[in-house]
Amino acid sequence: MFKETGRATPQRTASEATRQQILDTALVMFRERGFEETTIREIAKRTGLSLGATYYYFNSKEALVAAYYDHTQHQHRERAGAAFAKAPNLKERLLAAYHTKIDAMEGDQRLLRALFRFGGDPDHPLSWFGPASAEQRRLSVEVFEAAIAGEKLPEDVRAAAPILLWTLHMGVLLYFVYDASPEHRRTRKLIDAAVDFVIDAKRIATLPLMRPVRRRVLNILQEAGLLKAA
Repeated sequence: MFKETGRATPQRTASEATRQQILDTALVMFRERGFEETTIREIAKRTGLSLGATYYYFNSKEALVAAYYDHTQHQHRERAGAAFAKAPNLKERLLAAYHTKIDAMEGDQRLLRALFRFGGDPDHPLSWFGPASAEQRRLSVEVFEAAIAGEKLPEDVRAAAPILLWTLHMGVLLYFVYDASPEHRRTRKLIDAAVDFVIDAKRIATLPLMRPVRRRVLNILQEAGLLKAA
């Protein structure tokens, strides 16, 4: 379902452990004090490393947040993949894809709110839609490609569905960031309702008579740069 990664050497493992220690410390401080208020020097002090050693792994706070996004995406990938292996149908796989993303970001609402101001600026390294986050978007879309992998779908639907499902997931995340309900129940209910709608829409969208509509959707996505032309 997903590609395997290479084995880590002892040296690489030690280096990654130090890197993870810095990241974990930074995230605790971002959550406690806020992103703007926390400095790299303070992160280094709490981690017990020199400022130079900390900068060796992360040259800015933005780099730390980018690593957090990578870590979250890795968690989402693992959790979703495990859930897909047990899911009996498309609905259950889609539910798993969305719910496991919320699971991976549980407890990070305050941090995400602080970072929200950067999300819409395509020139900022923390933008969700900018070139710096292209690889993270690709990996996230890949989760939704895996969710529909076993389905019999028209090729045009298969081409467009992952990016459309990813776009829906971005809307869910935005709702989650500001969801103050206990245990994020409103977000969970939103996911359940959205997946029901997707399943119903799939039945209609895959009908042969809907081919002209699907072609228009593909053209829109291609013109927007969200989907490569065939």
